[in-house]
Amino acid sequence: MSEEDTLLQFPTDFPIKIMGERRDDFAQTMVELVLRHAPDFRAETVEMRMSSSGNYLSVTCVVRATSKAQLDALYREISAHPWVKMAL
Repeated sequence: MSEEDTLLQFPTDFPIKIMGERRDDFAQTMVELVLRHAPDFRAETVEMRMSSSGNYLSVTCVVRATSKAQLDALYREISAHPWVKMAL
């Protein structure tokens, strides 16, 4: 799939929601993954929410995406992480 196959226009601010089991280092680990693909990401902008049961945590990171390939690589790495249940 080429850049023309997406409705997004780059660069764009793109929110990524990552959900996983609640762990003390979950948010920090996800921020480190995001920074590998979006070095200009500002960690202080992360939004976190705990599930009502307290067992899961969602982390939302808004990255400045520069290409579809960048987003694809980021989603692949996040989704492959053993702590991650879902990434949207």
